[in-house]
Amino acid sequence: MNVANCPRCGKIYVKGFVELCPNCVKEQELQYEKCLKYLRENKSVNITELSDATGVSIKQITKFVREGRISIYNAPNMSYPCEVCGTLIRENTICELCRQKLVKDVRNTSEDERRDEERRQQENRITYNIHDRLKNKR
Repeated sequence: MNVANCPRCGKIYVKGFVELCPNCVKEQELQYEKCLKYLRENKSVNITELSDATGVSIKQITKFVREGRISIYNAPNMSYPCEVCGTLIRENTICELCRQKLVKDVRNTSEDERRDEERRQQENRITYNIHDRLKNKR
């Protein structure tokens, strides 16, 4: 039997397909239904207003959106925070500026690693040449 502590409430439960205990799953489903109902009645609401009206955290609402459980297609004012900087976005997990910075950082890191490898190879050639010359002098 695979048991774990619920990451939400800390209670011990038998782990199955869901990463939460049964009580937290029920609570999460109630929150989802509250959000869905409120959004159906108030299509122009933003995420802060939805959170305030339902008592569901912005983090949980964002999770519902990212899981595809709540569609923001017909909710023109609905957006959620970028995971890096918090700027409100309507798709993906990070905003375009953070994505560009991440791509640039990865490129720079790759370039740094390539230069470091070239420097190591050059140092190895120099070391090898020095050892080779020392052998030939003996």
